[in-house]
Amino acid sequence: MHERAPRRILVTGGAGFIGSALCRRLIAEGYTVCNADKLTYASNLANLASVETHPAYSFVELDIVDNRPLLSVFRSFQPDAVLHLAAESHVDRSISNAPIFVQTNVVGTTVMLDAALTYWNENGRTPTFRFVHVSTDEVYGDLPLEGGRFTEDTPYNPSSPYSASKAASDFMAAAWCRTYGLPVVISNCSNNYGPYQNIEKLIPLMIDKAVRGEQLPVYGKGLNVRDWLHVDDHVEGLERVMLFGQIGSRYNFGGDSERANIDVVHTICKHLDEKRTKPKGSYADQIAYVTDRLGHDLRYAVDSSRAREELGWRPLRQFEEGLGETVDWYLANQEWCEASRRKLG
Repeated sequence: MHERAPRRILVTGGAGFIGSALCRRLIAEGYTVCNADKLTYASNLANLASVETHPAYSFVELDIVDNRPLLSVFRSFQPDAVLHLAAESHVDRSISNAPIFVQTNVVGTTVMLDAALTYWNENGRTPTFRFVHVSTDEVYGDLPLEGGRFTEDTPYNPSSPYSASKAASDFMAAAWCRTYGLPVVISNCSNNYGPYQNIEKLIPLMIDKAVRGEQLPVYGKGLNVRDWLHVDDHVEGLERVMLFGQIGSRYNFGGDSERANIDVVHTICKHLDEKRTKPKGSYADQIAYVTDRLGHDLRYAVDSSRAREELGWRPLRQFEEGLGETVDWYLANQEWCEASRRKLG
């Protein structure tokens, strides 16, 4: 363990997809974890069933925009580090309801930073304390189909209300570091996939609709390209940022697995054809092209060189293998899918 390794970790948004994977990893690695989550539609405490009774795990329900209960958690739990993941994250929802994204992602992050600063000051500005702000590659905007990848020096150019709210939260985190000295590190990741992801997101949505015999809606012509990163690789990176990240720096995490959306959908259908054969035809017959999303970014691609060189991190899971395992998980967890679907309304 690193010489300044924290032991008590406050995770926000720990009942979400990435947050729950992070909580499970941290508990397995021997940390004491407090998970603070608002329990929105995207949260699911079932994701934490494997750790919910562990003596090193605790949960508190709160909204990060509420300063008083948040500061109370800081003071009672006494974290050595914060991993801030709580956020509204679905682009489509941000287009139809932008204000909630501003409230949670911008105001909430500002309140989080202020509470962390108050706590840090009260505890003598402990030099080993860290605040890891977890963000997205979408803050950079998009790239042409051929050539180029996002680096940590790529100018921000967000397209959607979601990515704009995350960009603003990144700037807030950087400002609290520069102005007040709060020891902040920022991470930006590419599209995550894996077990326990809410079924409104592309991969679980396609699996769920396919097995229920519904159309598989693909935006535009499906040519938009994303870089896919397995959630377990991502949360290992977040642990390394917490341990080894340089204060005031940012680290990009990508899976080196660029795929056009339509190719991802076809690969899902191929796995389903092999593992849950239809009486007639292929699951690909259910693909339906729909009107493109407003402001739809063309391509994301992430250069993770800094994380590799400074943190000793690299993605371990090949996309095709990881996607096959993810399909298997959703097929084996239909009750979880049904509960997730009910939350969507």
